[in-house]
Amino acid sequence: MFSPCTRSGAGRLGTRPTSTLARTGVIGVYLSFVKANAIDAWTALGDPSRRQIVERLAQQPSTVAELTRELPLSQPAISQHLKVLREADLVAYTAAGARHVYRVRADGLAALRADLDRFWGAALQNFQRIAEEER
Repeated sequence: MFSPCTRSGAGRLGTRPTSTLARTGVIGVYLSFVKANAIDAWTALGDPSRRQIVERLAQQPSTVAELTRELPLSQPAISQHLKVLREADLVAYTAAGARHVYRVRADGLAALRADLDRFWGAALQNFQRIAEEER
């Protein structure tokens, strides 16, 4: 169970240090529904290797072995990148026997597209406002 402890030097009630939480598997009372180390889609795609993987999977669903043959990355590296992409809801897999076939999640890409549409709409509105002010 979680039990509060006093932070050294703080003189007030705090939480256990992260290392203790990691060992016990307890994140904390107030963070029980927060995914630790969550990564968003934009951050996931900030890595060029992950973008390559997503581009490849957008063309055709593939296994890790197929991706390893086609991309200049090792199998462990591809597996780690796929894990990040799964956590960001950009890819999913289907088990086919002992293999996992990865594919792009359309809803994950749709969320990115909606963000871009919103950014573009705001940029166009600002451009229009500036143009009208200069008249």
